[in-house]
Amino acid sequence: MAQSAKTDEGCWNKLNLQFVQHPSSDLASRGHLLLQGEKEERHAPTPSMTAYLLKRLAIAFATLVLASMVVFAVLEVLPGDPARLMLGMNASADQVELLRNQMGLNAPLVLRYLHWAGGLLSLDFGRSYTYSVPVIDLVRERLAVSLPLALIALALSTIIAIPVGLYSASRRGRAGDTISMGVAQLGVAVPNFWFALMLIYIFAVWLRLVPAGGFPGWAAGAWPALKSLLLPAVALALPQAAILARVTRSALIEVLNEDYIRTARAKGLPYRAVLWRHALRNAMIPVLTILGLQFAFLLAGTIIIENVFYLPGLGRLVFQAITQRDLIVVESVVMLLVAAVIAVNLVVDLSYAVVDPRLRTRQ
Repeated sequence: MAQSAKTDEGCWNKLNLQFVQHPSSDLASRGHLLLQGEKEERHAPTPSMTAYLLKRLAIAFATLVLASMVVFAVLEVLPGDPARLMLGMNASADQVELLRNQMGLNAPLVLRYLHWAGGLLSLDFGRSYTYSVPVIDLVRERLAVSLPLALIALALSTIIAIPVGLYSASRRGRAGDTISMGVAQLGVAVPNFWFALMLIYIFAVWLRLVPAGGFPGWAAGAWPALKSLLLPAVALALPQAAILARVTRSALIEVLNEDYIRTARAKGLPYRAVLWRHALRNAMIPVLTILGLQFAFLLAGTIIIENVFYLPGLGRLVFQAITQRDLIVVESVVMLLVAAVIAVNLVVDLSYAVVDPRLRTRQ
């Protein structure tokens, strides 16, 4: 054992002597290997944006197909016969059976789904049982109200929420942060129809600046149409702005505690520049997520606001079609809204890769 230990010690002494005699060559070789490894890592192939896009498109298409099956199945199992409801309880069995044949309700379920899904792909949504017009015409007419309303509300929400979130995060724990987040909490708690009623009373009844409801149509001019959408957009935007402001504040507070923010401050960059150029961009992923969800809600979930302001939008169309058991309208509009939600989520996913290119590498 002693002889073995001496042998090992002698070997180590030889290695140390060689390193002392040629330290520069050893360090240079190791440095060369490190540089070569860094160069190989830098030039390693990364997934292209095309592959990332194709993967997201495949997921979106599969989600759309699955959603169409669920929507069709759920509406088909609802109780009640659409033909009987349309003709009334006094209609004879022969009349009901004739209408069922005309509506294609007696065909097998699978064939009806395939016929309906094929029509959706060709933008042939069928014909409304109640209005006796093509569903695509109804959707086009109502979308001309719902889409501008959702876009205006989303723009107002973003314009309000981002500066409030920045202001609150930059003054965390101070009076300004407490007041702004208290107001945001109030905005989250109060329902949008209460805001709608207050806005009608103040700006339409008391000040008489805007109409209390109705939609004159775009043919009457852009300003009268936008004027009639202003109050509904504000009523929709205020609760969404409160939610977005809180999310923006939380994301920014997390980013402001990162080391690179402290490094930027140590280099002498102004706090405003650090906040807007460095912190905000790195906090955008949760903000973009909420924006995508809010746009989907504003497009599809405005039934109450459209009824308060008597707007002929998609939400009101779905509500009327459900009460009248007009299944073809309900199915088509719901699937259109599902497609819009999936498309918005796809855009949000792609925006993640633009904001943070590391996500493309991880995928």
